[in-house]
Amino acid sequence: MPPPIEQRLTHPLAERFSASDDGTRYLSSVAPTALANPRFVHRNTALLAELDIDSDDPTLLDLLAGSKAAPNCCATVYSGHQFGHWAGQLGDGRALLLGELRDRSGQRIELQLKGAGPTPYSRFADGRAVLRSSIREYLCSEAMHGLGIATTRALALIDSDTAVQRERTERGAVVCRSARSFLRFGHFEHFHYAGNAAAVAALADYLIAQHFPSWQELPAEQRHLQLFAHTVTATAHTLAAWQAVGFAHGVLNTDNMSLLGDTLDYGPFGFLDHYEPGFICNHSDSGGRYAFDKQPMIGLWNLNALANAFLSLLPSEALVEQLGSYQAQFEQAYRTRMAAKLGLPAESSAQQVDALLEPLLKLLAECSADYTRSFRHLAQLGGSDAELLAAEIGAAWQQPEWQQWHNDYLAAVERGPEQAEQRRRAMLAVNPKYILRNYLAEQAIQAAEAGEYGQVERLFNVLSKPFDAQPEHNKLAALPPAWAESISVSCSS
Repeated sequence: MPPPIEQRLTHPLAERFSASDDGTRYLSSVAPTALANPRFVHRNTALLAELDIDSDDPTLLDLLAGSKAAPNCCATVYSGHQFGHWAGQLGDGRALLLGELRDRSGQRIELQLKGAGPTPYSRFADGRAVLRSSIREYLCSEAMHGLGIATTRALALIDSDTAVQRERTERGAVVCRSARSFLRFGHFEHFHYAGNAAAVAALADYLIAQHFPSWQELPAEQRHLQLFAHTVTATAHTLAAWQAVGFAHGVLNTDNMSLLGDTLDYGPFGFLDHYEPGFICNHSDSGGRYAFDKQPMIGLWNLNALANAFLSLLPSEALVEQLGSYQAQFEQAYRTRMAAKLGLPAESSAQQVDALLEPLLKLLAECSADYTRSFRHLAQLGGSDAELLAAEIGAAWQQPEWQQWHNDYLAAVERGPEQAEQRRRAMLAVNPKYILRNYLAEQAIQAAEAGEYGQVERLFNVLSKPFDAQPEHNKLAALPPAWAESISVSCSS
């Protein structure tokens, strides 16, 4: 039996930055504020096991609900650009860092409580999260992990009787989430705009020491260039993964971007239902800055903001060169993913992939076909269930454009029965059957607010294996009902 979690937590961040750096404080010690009558909605037993945490430990609830103060709990300060405008100082307004553990592979994992009460950076807010938004983050972080996309994950979700006032009175909740690091672009921006070059360098060297120790012996400029280059590459690959699965983040401010490229902060996100390139999932985004098809460009915009924060570490020429590599890295990563989704041979050229992908996406948009279901059914073309895609597309399938695409596609992929079956299996392994559609999250939220947590568990289990057929859960892969159109998510979600 491993020791209790609080005995295993280490605090390298607090130890490194507990004192002010050149007069600018990076973090503040703060204790969580207890919830009234906390109870588990769900525990991520697989992740708890990876961290050698006993999910049945009777002290776990008190620790993760904030009823029992963990030693050296802290919140960090950062700044950032929000919707393209400099917002100034922000910070962990409702997040507390518990500390760090190692998972069974030796990977460093930070643990954070979201919704555990006010911090010095709450800006007159209550520091709480509500059950509604906490369920969305809890389910989506595990759904993204199941899809193989770099992301934070959550250990547990806790409900309570604490009243929290938003547009209406709601119940307070806490998500205990984990990440390789919660360092954001905004941390670096904060100290850069404060004129504190020493703190920018200290943050960079801390991240390198924690996650890229082999770089520590390099000269300062070289190791900092390695870090920036890694962030460019990781961001390009994560954004490519989002676009491939049809995920819209909704609020890609620089304070919501991870230096390691992990998907961070699940607020007004949304997965595509029907294919709409300009899909806006965040109703607070009136200008469509963070629309689905703009995400790759916003990734580059945010990297430019990070490059400005690195100007005290690296010459502008080196930063510009790395930024210049982003588009090609994104396009290659995206095309590789989409070629796999199409079931094309690995040796297919960029021209061959684009010749099938671009007209397909155009056709899907024109007939408002469901993105996830259409790609899933694509695996069956040329086989016994070939009619699934035709049924998904509807009457438009008989149009000459669709029939031409159909013929071109089969000519590109068919290599005989054995190869066709291999293609089908490979495509089903990369085209998910299950995604966290907003209506599914809404149903789970409504049930949980009524005190019934079973739908959260059911969705969690299904979404953790999104490529498996799971025929007993076919209803969870259905098209959204008509009432789903009225669901609205915003920055307060």
